[in-house]
Amino acid sequence: MTKVLNNIRGDKVIWAIAALLALFSFLPVYSASSNLAYLYGDGNTFSFLVKHFAHLILGFGIMYWVHKIPYNYFKGLSIVMIPVVVILLLFTMAQNTTIGGANASRWIRLPLVGVTFQTSTLAALVLMTYVARYLSKIRDKKITFKETILPLWFPVFIILVLILPANFSTTAIIFSMVMILVFLGGYPIKYIATILVTGFFALTFFVLVVKAFPDSFSNRVSTWENRIDNFLNGEDGKEDYQIERAKIAIARGGLIGKGPGKSVQRNFLPQSSSDFIYAIIIEEWGLVGGVFLMLLYLLLLFRLVIVAHKSSDIFGKLLVVGVGLPIVFQALINMAVAVELFPVTGQTLPLVSSGGTSIWMTCMAIGIVLSVSKNRESVIEEEQSEDMETKEENPLDVLSEVI
Repeated sequence: MTKVLNNIRGDKVIWAIAALLALFSFLPVYSASSNLAYLYGDGNTFSFLVKHFAHLILGFGIMYWVHKIPYNYFKGLSIVMIPVVVILLLFTMAQNTTIGGANASRWIRLPLVGVTFQTSTLAALVLMTYVARYLSKIRDKKITFKETILPLWFPVFIILVLILPANFSTTAIIFSMVMILVFLGGYPIKYIATILVTGFFALTFFVLVVKAFPDSFSNRVSTWENRIDNFLNGEDGKEDYQIERAKIAIARGGLIGKGPGKSVQRNFLPQSSSDFIYAIIIEEWGLVGGVFLMLLYLLLLFRLVIVAHKSSDIFGKLLVVGVGLPIVFQALINMAVAVELFPVTGQTLPLVSSGGTSIWMTCMAIGIVLSVSKNRESVIEEEQSEDMETKEENPLDVLSEVI
C-alpha cells in the first residue's frame, strides 16, 4: 500500500475529492439500500455495502492504472475504441430489452463474471476523447464544414443514434458536452449552429416517426413525454411520486438532518440508493450535508479548470474538459432532479450513488485528468532538475568558459 501511495501522481486535490466522495458514499448507500434488501433480498443490507465497496475498490484501481498512462496515448486509443463501442452499442440494442413496454436496452451482461455493464457510459468517455483529439489536430488549420462531417460528426451521430432510443438523458448530456467541447476547441460558431439545428430536426424527425409507427421498434418516447408533462404540469405519475417523496425527504432533513441511517423516505423511494440518493443524503445530513457535497463537486470543477489551464498542449486542455466536465454536469443534474428543478433523468450521483458502471467510468475519467496533471508535474520536475544541475556546475568550469 505504501508503495502505491508513493507512486500516486497528479493533482492531489482531485485525488482527495475523489476519496472524500467515495468515503462519504458508504453511509447513504448503506442506509438507502435497506428497501432494496427487503424487496429483492433477505433483508441483509450488508451485502449491498460490500458490493458498493467492491465497485469502489475496482474503480480506484482503474483510476490508478489509467493515471499512469501518458495522456497522449489516449489519442490512438480513442480511434481504436470508436468502432468497439459502436459494436457494443449495437449488441446492447439488439437485446431489445423492454420494461413496461419501454426500451430498456442499456446494459449487457459480461460473460464469466456475470456483471452488468452500461455501454453508453463507456461510449461517452471514448467519444469525448475522440472529439478532443480531432479538435487538437485541426486547431491551427483552416477547415470547411464539409471536411469535418466524416471524421468528426459521423462518429458522434452514430453513437448518439444508438443511445437515443433507450436513453434520451444520456444522449442529451453527451450532445451538450460535445457542443461545449467544440466551442472551446475553436470550432467555427456558424458550423456549431448548423449542427444544433440539424440535431433539433433529427430529434423531431425521430419523435414523429415513433408517433407515426409506434410498434416499429421499442423506444422511450412516451416515457420522455410523461416525465416532461409531470415536471411542467405537476400531474400524478410514477416519476411525480418519486419527486414528491424526494421533496418530503428534503423537507424532513432541515438544517442538520435526522442523522445517519434515520431516513424514512428511503423505504418509499424506488431509486433511493442511485437516482435519488441526494434526497436521502439531505434527509439524514440536512442542508449542511447537501451543500457540503455540492461544494465538493464545484471544487472538482475548479481543479479541472486549473489542470486544463496548466496543460502544456491543446489536446491535454480539451481532454480534461471533455472527460472531466460531464462528471460535474451529471452531479448537478442529479441534484437538480431531487429538488425538482429538472425533469427525472435517471442520472446517478458520480462516486456516491450505487452502480458499478457509473463508478468505474467516473474513475476512468478522473484517471485521465490525473494523467494530464501528472504530465505537467513531470515537466516541472525536469525543469527543476536542469536548474539544479546548472547551479551545481564546477565554479572553475564556469570561469574557464568565461575566459
